Amino acid sequence: MSGNLQLLSDTLAKAKAEDRAALVAYLPAGFPTVDGGIEAAKAVFDGGADIVEVGLPHSDPVLDGPVIQTADDIALKGGVKIADVLRTVREAHAASGKPVLVMTYWNPIDRYGVERFTAELAEAGGAGCILPDLPVQESAVWREHAEKHGLGTVFVVAPSSRDERLATITAAGSGFVYAASLMGVTGTRESVGASAEDLVARTRATTELPVCVGLGVSNAVQAKEVAAFADGVIVGSAFVKRMLDAPDHAAGLTAVRELAAELAEGVRRTP
Repeated sequence: MSGNLQLLSDTLAKAKAEDRAALVAYLPAGFPTVDGGIEAAKAVFDGGADIVEVGLPHSDPVLDGPVIQTADDIALKGGVKIADVLRTVREAHAASGKPVLVMTYWNPIDRYGVERFTAELAEAGGAGCILPDLPVQESAVWREHAEKHGLGTVFVVAPSSRDERLATITAAGSGFVYAASLMGVTGTRESVGASAEDLVARTRATTELPVCVGLGVSNAVQAKEVAAFADGVIVGSAFVKRMLDAPDHAAGLTAVRELAAELAEGVRRTP
């Protein structure tokens, strides 16, 4: 069975045709429970997210700030497994018909087996993977199997990436490019940072792939700001924080659905 890279590409193209940025939501699998995480993914799709990234919880998440680390800890203590991540992808995609990616560090895939993981992710209806710590020069085996199974390979670029490095990274990627808006870990911030617009412009000079911006966006005003220059707006910590702060699971689902609706309005560029 082939994965849904084409669906991902079509979704980003549709958003562009509507003169808006795509809304990309991140939620970790297994948080607050496996079933609860699946319900949360469905809720953000219901609210208006175009794409969902399902996080594979990791004990040492180098890119993730304290909010997502807290959620990862809850998921790991609950015994979340890769099979649960794949089930989350399957059910979120089946319920919405929209693209679902996995965001993961390399070690869990390496231990699970690249061929096994890519085959099972494609079978679950996944669109691809975001791999923040896999160096491009060491990614050939992954990319071979991902391409064979119709999966996208999304690499992360940062403001510190030089133009030559950007070209190397974007040439190896597919689906879209994840532009980290600033140096540091994920988390909501007062401003997204002026470096993001420059990074998007420099990245676009090297590729035809859409460029989606993450790290720091937490509200509709910031989403609108980023949507003015990016193809997609990635929001993670703000969704997770709504879940963490909610008095119960039902309230958490309502909160993330409402946030998705607010952000979906924000990514529309028209006044």
